[in-house]
Amino acid sequence: MAINKISATLTQTDRDAALAAIATLKEKLPFLVDLTTEERKALPKMGDKSRAFVSKALEVATQNPDVLPRSFDLEEMRKDVYLFEAMYSLVVAVTQLQELLDDTYVAVGSEAYSAALQVYTYAKASGQGAGLEAVVEEMGQRFARKPRKAKPQPSAM
Repeated sequence: MAINKISATLTQTDRDAALAAIATLKEKLPFLVDLTTEERKALPKMGDKSRAFVSKALEVATQNPDVLPRSFDLEEMRKDVYLFEAMYSLVVAVTQLQELLDDTYVAVGSEAYSAALQVYTYAKASGQGAGLEAVVEEMGQRFARKPRKAKPQPSAM
């Protein structure tokens, strides 16, 4: 018998509330962007090591604006740095939530599939004469293998 890690339900009301909460997040973050794979690859990435570098650069730029060209927008840099820092805790929280959602989804799917395999095994073994032949045969299509193509025989010359 498989271990049952999850025994829960998700009511339509709770599901709707969770979706509404996600919609609220999107509404409160109207500046979110959707990058293509190519755009994402082309961008320089800021990780944990780069955060200190960026903070120091902002401090240098703030204290020494005369070393920057007139076209450099220090306020825009400041806004970007502050937004990045403000979003950091959101990204960590949502990443954790995404991992929990993924793990739960995989686990509950595995439990449902394992239970279905047991039902199929039991129905196949003891369902003869109980009117289950057609449904067992239909369920068995899940395991049907495609016939292998015969290897071409070398022609005799």
